[in-house]
Amino acid sequence: MIRIAVDGMGGDYAPQVVVEGAVHAANDFSDLEIVLVGQPDALKRELNRHKVLGGKIVIREATEIVGMGDSPVAAIKKKKDSSLNVCIELLKNQEVEGVMSAGNTGAAVAASTLKLGLLPGIKRPGIAISVPTLHGISIAIDVGANLNPSPEELYQYAIMAEVYARCILKKKRPSVALLNIGEEESKGTEVLKETYKILRESPLNFVGNIEGRDFFTGKVDCIICDGFVGNVVLKMSESLLETSVALITRELKKNPITLLGAWLCKPALAAIRNETNYEEAGGAPLLGVNGPVIISHGISSARAIRNAIRVCADLVATRVNANIVEGVSQYGNGSTRVESKTS
Repeated sequence: MIRIAVDGMGGDYAPQVVVEGAVHAANDFSDLEIVLVGQPDALKRELNRHKVLGGKIVIREATEIVGMGDSPVAAIKKKKDSSLNVCIELLKNQEVEGVMSAGNTGAAVAASTLKLGLLPGIKRPGIAISVPTLHGISIAIDVGANLNPSPEELYQYAIMAEVYARCILKKKRPSVALLNIGEEESKGTEVLKETYKILRESPLNFVGNIEGRDFFTGKVDCIICDGFVGNVVLKMSESLLETSVALITRELKKNPITLLGAWLCKPALAAIRNETNYEEAGGAPLLGVNGPVIISHGISSARAIRNAIRVCADLVATRVNANIVEGVSQYGNGSTRVESKTS
């Protein structure tokens, strides 16, 4: 049985949607036990709306809530009994094997880093996302945890992405690329140029730079970028998808013929929506911290919460963190190459 702590008070629609998603996960996955963390009265009230098969959900009290607008560091220091802090403490004390939160992303990164520490050899954690492409799922890292990484840290992201692609996405030898403004080695900032050299000399399956137009083509399995660029790409992609759906819907409603065409295309459109829907991915793993942590979108639906809990359990079952430590040991952490370059 895998025990996952769920931040019951984290997210725009908590606790209602979080509890509903936790119930779905508990009922759908027989190997899970969920520890709902938060204010007991609120959590019990929501649980009473649902039927839980078996005693697979327990409640752990936490009196405080980290708001979406709270300062991350201040929230960790001042709200010690928040649902997020208690979740991380449970993982630190090995009372659970993983944590899922749809709350304040910055606070989740700060709490995980400060309380759990980092895996041996890792300098900074990174948030990874699953990217639906024309050729299956790719992984992109980082999308918000580290806005100004060094070449060494970007190399470590590449290692973590490669391990995740092998363990979770079942890619035999994942290809790795840097997201840049051009494919040539000479393009980009000095950090990207130096990272390119480190990756080129590494044992990883590095295929060079890719541009933004290749983000969704499936050209590579692992896309490496800093948190600023990655977060902009992520948010822009979400907006583009919503805008495209709105524009298509508006055009289809203009006359009966297009409405008929829409009805005939409905199965295909539904399939496309499922492939690109963030709800299916559920959440983004915070790779590099010493414990499985999944960060979900603040607007997550119950289905997204359910799938985020599933992803967290997958991280535990496939021993992703142990494989990352092994990967750093096997591939190096980039520091020797950086030192030799600058010495």
